[in-house]
Amino acid sequence: MRDIRAQSRGNLSLDEVCEFIVDCLHKTAPTQSTGYPSIRTPNVGRGRLMLEGVNRVSEDVYAEWTKRAIPKPGDLIMAREAPAGNVAVIREGQTVCLGQRTVHLRPDHDKVDPNFLCYYLLAPRQQGALLAGETGATAGHVNMRDIRKLGLGSLPTVPTQQKLGQILSTYDDLIENNRQRIALLEEAARLLYREWFVHFRFPGHEIVKITDDLPEGWDSVPVKSVCSTYDDGDWLETKDQSGTDFRILQISNIGSNSFVETGNWRYITEESFRRLNCHEVVPGDILISRMPRPIGRGWMVTPMPFRIVTAVDVTIVRPDQSRVEPFFLLHHINSDQNVSRCEANATGATRPRISRKNMGNLPIILPPVELQRQFGEIASETNRLRDNLFKQTGCLVKARDLLLPRLMNGEIAV
Repeated sequence: MRDIRAQSRGNLSLDEVCEFIVDCLHKTAPTQSTGYPSIRTPNVGRGRLMLEGVNRVSEDVYAEWTKRAIPKPGDLIMAREAPAGNVAVIREGQTVCLGQRTVHLRPDHDKVDPNFLCYYLLAPRQQGALLAGETGATAGHVNMRDIRKLGLGSLPTVPTQQKLGQILSTYDDLIENNRQRIALLEEAARLLYREWFVHFRFPGHEIVKITDDLPEGWDSVPVKSVCSTYDDGDWLETKDQSGTDFRILQISNIGSNSFVETGNWRYITEESFRRLNCHEVVPGDILISRMPRPIGRGWMVTPMPFRIVTAVDVTIVRPDQSRVEPFFLLHHINSDQNVSRCEANATGATRPRISRKNMGNLPIILPPVELQRQFGEIASETNRLRDNLFKQTGCLVKARDLLLPRLMNGEIAV
């Protein structure tokens, strides 16, 4: 196989190493609950497609949205904005179509290895060149002309590219495997909660009478009544967002029983914290996002190497452990039934949210404390295993991101 460095005699463009580069349709695809994944910019990660919560479309819509080209394994999808420049490889078994603000690239395998090209485009030099030309007042937007004409320089031989791409792809395979294991652990805990506390098939249910649709000894009470703290976060104005003493958690950091790292931290000083009489968030607190959807999702705070305050659209919940087991409360908050109630009680046409008062008055079915504790022991162990996988994943991401530029710049021989 010929050496593409010798072949190029200068600066290759992205267009020259691809069979084609195709823009998406500039309209929103109608979605449904099942069907083909429609890839929007949030689904384009760094190397891999992020399909959790992806929009789905019908077969007819899929056919319409792939008229220009049908994405296939080994093709690349690039995000043109939010976040601009992310690139992911379509893997075997993934049948997808392009959503808005994405670009479909098909590498010419005689010139470039798909995995290598994906990581090469994610390396700092190429990202800097790509994003230097981004336009858009409200959100960075990469122009199609800039994508096609992006200079790649002189590339290594294809066999060398394959080795480099495989090294980084192996890291992403391990990261993806951990994510799948985390998803399985979370699903197991959700199913157990549903089995015991929604379908009432808890240990010993055979000998417990059902009265007024509840097992004997169970009660339905407002969720705020089982919390020692049920307060909103703090109204932190722009002028107060400075310093490094306290990090401000936003609604974007809160997933369903998960912390979402956005990398876009803001801070306040100790002086501002005291002047504004802010609430400090501590491990064991549950933070509930009152917007956007899924409205009412909650995350239990874990120990972190910094002090935390949180924004006004987040409610801080501290369980009263004499009445409610913390992990039982957390799984109640994230249950389908509770999230549906939160969304049904939200107001606002463009940015629906639920008030703290309305959310606090929603019911929680309260089993005996001993049964809650049995569930909590299982759920806390599941959480511990999940957190270990999160930490492993974080280490893998750091190692991959440290290796990526050095491998792409030729600093490490393979």
